[in-house]
Amino acid sequence: MSFNPIHMNSGFSSPPLSRRDMLGQSVLGFGALGLASLLADEGLLHAADGTPAVTGQSHFPATAKSVIFLFMSGAPSQVDTFDPKPLLTKLEGEPVPDSIAARVPNIPRAGLGSKLMASPFKFKKYGQSGIPVSNMFPETAKLIDEICVMRSVNHRVPVHGPGECIALTGSAIGDRPSLGSWMTYGLGSESRDLPGFISMLSNSSGPAPQTPGWGNGFLPSRYQGTLVDGKRGIPYTKMPAGYSQGNRREQLDFIKWMNQEHLAQLGQDSELEARIASYELGFRLQTSAPEVFDLESESVETAKLYGLDEKPTAEFGRHCLIARRLVERGVRVVQLRNGGWDAHGAIKANHTRRAKATDRPVAALLQDLKQRGLLDETLVIWGGEFGRTPTTEGSAKGDRRGRDHLPTTYCMWMAGGGVKGGQIIGQTDDLGYTPVERPVSPADLHATLLHALGLDQHKLFFMHNNRKEIATVLGGEVIGEVFG
Repeated sequence: MSFNPIHMNSGFSSPPLSRRDMLGQSVLGFGALGLASLLADEGLLHAADGTPAVTGQSHFPATAKSVIFLFMSGAPSQVDTFDPKPLLTKLEGEPVPDSIAARVPNIPRAGLGSKLMASPFKFKKYGQSGIPVSNMFPETAKLIDEICVMRSVNHRVPVHGPGECIALTGSAIGDRPSLGSWMTYGLGSESRDLPGFISMLSNSSGPAPQTPGWGNGFLPSRYQGTLVDGKRGIPYTKMPAGYSQGNRREQLDFIKWMNQEHLAQLGQDSELEARIASYELGFRLQTSAPEVFDLESESVETAKLYGLDEKPTAEFGRHCLIARRLVERGVRVVQLRNGGWDAHGAIKANHTRRAKATDRPVAALLQDLKQRGLLDETLVIWGGEFGRTPTTEGSAKGDRRGRDHLPTTYCMWMAGGGVKGGQIIGQTDDLGYTPVERPVSPADLHATLLHALGLDQHKLFFMHNNRKEIATVLGGEVIGEVFG
């Protein structure tokens, strides 16, 4: 059976607060916490014509079951992380050569009138692949043979908010579904007790988080990501005071009986059926979600591996460990947003601090997934909304110098989930301004992530305002080299 969600149609206006809206926003306070996976599993969630809204079927064999997106908000510099440029050292303090400036698209903040700035970081080749990595990532560098580095990702929007929306939704406007929502719309979740798409935020400094990054856009609200606190977990899952699981079960059974009596009088009613099932999901969350966020069961060795024993790495390390626990339990998409990479000044101090907080946890996540046999089925992706200029911004001197925004090229990397590690895709010019080989657009990247999950970007669509909308907006090219 081929997957075809064409029956899902949102092209008609609805009242300010329909019963569906009420279900999505207020039932037990859980909103859209993975309801689709539960209802589809029980055959209760239907479109207007009665067809299942989620089949959980891929279009072709997948290389990955789940995705962990490590989003470094604020924009890490490509020439200071994974794309070394020796010429920057040679031309330190000089203007951008005309031969390179002529290739740079006419966009604001490109820094073409500023002086070139050598990287304050050192690069070294690692692994059998010999891929160079900045010394700010000593732990991740040890795993470079598991990693596919993409040096030529690019777009044309040099502003954080719209850039983050492009990276996570495919559009700068912020009115489209996040990629995680598309993935759960297409496949649902393997977990009956947890949301299919979970997002966590760490280090709130810098540009504000863009809610479209985990939003559902024009998709039904049940596909939106669930934003959770990495310490407290999913909200409203604590059993109310005075209730045990036993009497809570009795209460829900009574509510279910009343709703079913009402349903028997109405006949088939997908919204009421969904409401009945939502209570069950809420009960399951109260019994299962707290355990996921309780790390007491993890060994001392595991906690140390993720850096939970040190203040700089504790927060993001906890989130990375929780991400492993979530995909281990069948959650489809986990998005970890780490802020603070916006280095207009003092890029050496900024990137050193951010790398210190994330390098060890990221490496631990890859190691832990691999030793548990989960890396082969979990695609991990790392990167931000754009890159940074090879030139210095403003007139600051020495270690106070920083770099401006540059979307014309930046680095991202993937590992696991069928990805062929130890390779570089795309090349940039001698200063790291523009791609000169194998440019990759955000749409290409999204098409590739969907492909890893067995989803064809053109077959996964949703009818919105009488338009056949796809996740990659106007389409992208799957980066076949990623998979070898």
